[in-house]
Amino acid sequence: MRKDSKDKNRINDRIRVPEVRLVGDNVTEGIYATREALKIAHDLELDLVEIAPTAKPPVCRIMDYKKFVYQQKKKLKEQKAKAVKVTVKEIRFGPQTDDHDYNFKMKHAMNFLSEGSKVKAYVFFRGRSILFKEQGEVLLLRFANDLEEYAKVEHMPIMEGKRMSVMLTPKKSGAAPKKENKESKDNKEA
Repeated sequence: MRKDSKDKNRINDRIRVPEVRLVGDNVTEGIYATREALKIAHDLELDLVEIAPTAKPPVCRIMDYKKFVYQQKKKLKEQKAKAVKVTVKEIRFGPQTDDHDYNFKMKHAMNFLSEGSKVKAYVFFRGRSILFKEQGEVLLLRFANDLEEYAKVEHMPIMEGKRMSVMLTPKKSGAAPKKENKESKDNKEA
């Protein structure tokens, strides 16, 4: 009983209007009294399902409701499977990060971007290091500039509390043609 109350559509005895417009493949379309429409559905061993409750009179269809719900769930599941899941990888810097650490983190960012992940690089300011906001901004701009070949900047450095961050999104068009060129050269040689 509770399951039916959560359903979007009213079915069978839950339809409490005097008359409905009946549509469907296995019935003659038209306006019927609700009891008559229920009898037709019962004779066909199917359900009377309210499709458009706001219409005057409400539109109903005769169908197998459980099969209908199953197909809707299946479509939703397929849509979720096709949806692209975006992962965001974070890279943390200090305001006075050394070149070796910077290069090491830049290589990691290149790997993340080539995998298709977004990269959020941020400079974390502790205590008095907040005085070096300019250094943090310069570091993030340099980082974004060095990764220009692999990514595009989604937003410029923004201060969020004690963090200054920049978001980088991978370039899809830049990486794909290089692979295609290699494959086409291999095909020409063979």
